[in-house]
Amino acid sequence: MSGVKIYTRKGDDGTTGLWYGGRVGKASPRPEAYGSVDEAASALGLARAAAEPGSELYVDILRFQNELFVAGAELATAPEAAGRLEDGISRVTEEMVAELESDIDRYMDRVELPPKFVIPGGNELSARLDVARAAIRRAERRVSSLAEMGELADDTVLRYLNRLADAVFALARFADRPDPELFQGREGR
Repeated sequence: MSGVKIYTRKGDDGTTGLWYGGRVGKASPRPEAYGSVDEAASALGLARAAAEPGSELYVDILRFQNELFVAGAELATAPEAAGRLEDGISRVTEEMVAELESDIDRYMDRVELPPKFVIPGGNELSARLDVARAAIRRAERRVSSLAEMGELADDTVLRYLNRLADAVFALARFADRPDPELFQGREGR
């Protein structure tokens, strides 16, 4: 056993600490935003657990989870301390947004969308990805509220979450497609 205690008792008064100083109420918009980002990363973890280890989907989901930690760090920092953040480590970058657009195109080039809304549940992995996408959209709404209040240093993190939800949708549709090998020799299907 490590003997390390994970509790500090500092939050017993209903506040939480921000990176680089300051405390805010746990139910205030900033912890609500980065808490939603944390929830989205956890939902992606459930999806990754259903993916084939080492597969394209597994690797991309893990990257998304790591990037959500970057977004969470940025959101856990008050705007006046944003100058202390590091690109790609604790601040979301335009390159991260552009990479998501490339991911979306790469996956969507290999799927055919149904003509109407997609009902989640085609298979376990795609359903878990759809749950993660919904959690990302909630995080996006929370971050949008911070932006409307003027509480973001810049809006790159908001664009990132918007693209991430689209990317996870693309991954879910890719995961949903039937394995062509399963249908070899089954004409008419």
